[in-house]
Amino acid sequence: MIRPLILCLFLASFLHAAEKPNILVILTDDLGYSDLGCYGSEIETPNLDRLAANGLRFSQFYNTAKCHSSRVSLLTGRWCIQAGDISMKKAVTIPEVLSPAGYSTMMTGKWHLDKEPTDFGFQRYWGHLSGATNFFTGDNTFRLNGEKWEVPKEGFYTTTANVDFGLRFMAEAREEKKPWFLYIAFNAPHAPLHPLKEDYEKYRHRYEGGWDKMNAARFAKQKEVGLLPSDTKPSRRPNHIPAWDSLSPEIREWESRRMAAYAGMIDRVDRETGRIIADLEAKGELDNTLIIFLSDNGACPYDRKNIGMNLEPHDPKSHWTDSTGWAWARNTPFRFYKQNQFEGGASTPGLFHWPAGIKAPKGSVTEAPAHLVDLLPTIAEITGAKIPTSFPGREPTPLAGTSLTPVLAGGKWESRPPIHLLFDSDRGLRDGDWKLVSFKSQPWELYDISKDRTELNNLAAQHPERVAAMSKAWHDIAKETMNREFKPVASENKPKVHPEWSDYTGRKKQKRKK
Repeated sequence: MIRPLILCLFLASFLHAAEKPNILVILTDDLGYSDLGCYGSEIETPNLDRLAANGLRFSQFYNTAKCHSSRVSLLTGRWCIQAGDISMKKAVTIPEVLSPAGYSTMMTGKWHLDKEPTDFGFQRYWGHLSGATNFFTGDNTFRLNGEKWEVPKEGFYTTTANVDFGLRFMAEAREEKKPWFLYIAFNAPHAPLHPLKEDYEKYRHRYEGGWDKMNAARFAKQKEVGLLPSDTKPSRRPNHIPAWDSLSPEIREWESRRMAAYAGMIDRVDRETGRIIADLEAKGELDNTLIIFLSDNGACPYDRKNIGMNLEPHDPKSHWTDSTGWAWARNTPFRFYKQNQFEGGASTPGLFHWPAGIKAPKGSVTEAPAHLVDLLPTIAEITGAKIPTSFPGREPTPLAGTSLTPVLAGGKWESRPPIHLLFDSDRGLRDGDWKLVSFKSQPWELYDISKDRTELNNLAAQHPERVAAMSKAWHDIAKETMNREFKPVASENKPKVHPEWSDYTGRKKQKRKK
């Protein structure tokens, strides 16, 4: 149950506002839990830190641990398979809900789903339909309002262009005198690691101390800024990642360059977000714009083929990929990574800023568990938009998410529906303080998140009845909402490894240049 008085006061505060709020949703790609200054990072993110200082941070915001499925859940308010996966044929989207309510609906950036954004309610779109692209030269999937768009031969950078077109679309919406919904899906800091030269050089020598020191510094800052309880214990560096000081000088040099590239890309996301904030301030719209900043999954550990290791990452001919060691440190204080349903894969920053509507204390942190599926019901409630139960050419299923308005009002839920976690064979269920999780369908592990946020103390053996009940709930949700039946998890553990995690022995062959 929610606190009714708090909710009523919150609803009154925005329903009696002179105008419906603008809504800006910013989604980053493979951003780790600790990659922003306000979540513990040493990377300079003053614009996002400012939003945090005047807004609300979620310390337990969940995604699907994977790019495309997170985008489906964000747009539809449903679990990915439940929504029809990338076809979204069993759902309606946020822009399709907001357009009838008088909103101008716009998107820039990465799509990674079926068809095009203009087929799913977006009136304006610029970006790439692919899951990843060269940040300097792009690819052949770029579109502008449904038409093919040619990437310029020079002076192009995807992260900057996302905001260039976003500002253009915002100006067009103002001319129409409509409230607007803008979804910016940055491809950064997803591989290839392509920072701008000035951003890379800013961080070039900052990471020569390595991932052990970075992890420790970020964890200390997280406790200092009140993001984590003072008694939180950090995850230990896993066996598949060597101590930084044990690496050869050549590997340390290469790895410090990779982290500088990450940092430069994240710094640029902040700078571009700053341009939007400045525009909103100049137009007098910042106070009544709901800004939501998120990531689609935790940091990526998959160290695939690196091309041009002897080049600089701002050279378009280079193609650097991810590092498992830095992924662990970027997910501080958690375990595991993108695609895994442990906290390192499925929990990332959730930042909300709306001075005219959020009644939670400025700069506060909430421990209320939330998920991407909660965005659509939240936005619909705030705007007064109706969520259709039928839609031409589709068969919408019931929403999986729940409105976050009680939390934005400064309250909390006494309970919320369980959060179902699934990608491929990785599974999880968050129900109240308890979390059930499986690595690649290995035996279930059980954690009391209220006492063990970093999932260090597996309680499955002590609470077999709880494991059984939560496992049944996980399978029931899959069957009832997704019409899918999954085999039980395995009965025996195997080593938790992956062939695409980094090999720091130097034996793995890489291409030095293209």
